[in-house]
Amino acid sequence: MIDFFEFQLRTRIMFKAGLARDLAGEIRQLGGTRAFIVADPGISALLAPIIDGFASSVEIVGIFTDVPANSSVPVVEQAAAQARAGAADLLITVGGGSAIDTAKAIRILLSEGGTLHDYEGYNLLERPLIPLIAIPTTAGTGSEVTAWAVIRDPVARQKLAFGSPFLAPDFAILDPELTRSLPPHLTAATGMDALTHAIEAFVGSNTNPLTDTLSLQAIDMIANNLRAATYSGDDLDARGAMLIASCIAGLSFSGSGGSLGIVHALAHAIGGSFDLHHGTLNAILLPHGMAFNAGVAPNRFARIARTLGVNAGGRDEQSVIDDGIAAVRAIAEDCRLPLRLRDIELPETALPAIAEIAISDAAIFTNPRTATYEETLALLHTAW
Repeated sequence: MIDFFEFQLRTRIMFKAGLARDLAGEIRQLGGTRAFIVADPGISALLAPIIDGFASSVEIVGIFTDVPANSSVPVVEQAAAQARAGAADLLITVGGGSAIDTAKAIRILLSEGGTLHDYEGYNLLERPLIPLIAIPTTAGTGSEVTAWAVIRDPVARQKLAFGSPFLAPDFAILDPELTRSLPPHLTAATGMDALTHAIEAFVGSNTNPLTDTLSLQAIDMIANNLRAATYSGDDLDARGAMLIASCIAGLSFSGSGGSLGIVHALAHAIGGSFDLHHGTLNAILLPHGMAFNAGVAPNRFARIARTLGVNAGGRDEQSVIDDGIAAVRAIAEDCRLPLRLRDIELPETALPAIAEIAISDAAIFTNPRTATYEETLALLHTAW
């Protein structure tokens, strides 16, 4: 029997192909008049018609596009300084998870001042921040609806996590046309990030009936659409399904208090130290994390397997779970993602330090199984 759970949805979500080109009315509702735009580099062809659609509604006081794949504290500070100089009272972000997380972190500095390190952790923000509109161009992080942001500290060589209901964007635009030009390898890697969100939220210690439903829906949609989105980039049905699935998975892990697990803890540790792509790391680590956790939540992993399409009729539970793990690995393999950490040139000598960082990462505290340093290191060696 569940004694207590809390679920918050602060973001207004709208979905439609082409919707991002007609935001003037929505922007006026938020009340801002001086917009600062944060976007991924190299998406000017996507960004120009979006800006044209709302330029008459607000004054654009700056456009920042120097966002790396793993955004960092110095990047956020540089962008925040530009936004502050322009007296921005509205943020609009267009891009992948790194751009959206950068905008969230800028939002903290513009609204509260101080340094990012002052707000690392959970629930350290106590009031609404300046308005933020998030327009994802990838289907993976779900950051357009989550109450979390992750920013790399290049000095400490680790990722900082910021969590607060006030961090969730006010408005999310899901426009599958914006994901159409995403290359196959990024489509696949970001999709595996969304799958990891859904699976870890479903088995995490903070799961609840609402997030369970969201997680299973996201798993089903990803299993049935990621391959098509990867290999048929113009398939707007598959692209749209993945964009929705990513959003749903984001709602699930954010709505369960950021409930993730050992896969994300390791991906954060590796990404913080080596600046490797987060979704690719999740794709490699997810089957190993599932195998590590399956023994403490067999019923849940069997439900995941059935959702992935594994036939459970008349079979023992462990066989079903094993086939579910194999199904996850097959999705990554079919999408031509690397399957081993050595394939992305992570040095084996780095594994002990990565394990040490991972056992202190916030994501590991909601993992369904307590993980020791030795167990975490053994998992890394298996994945290497």
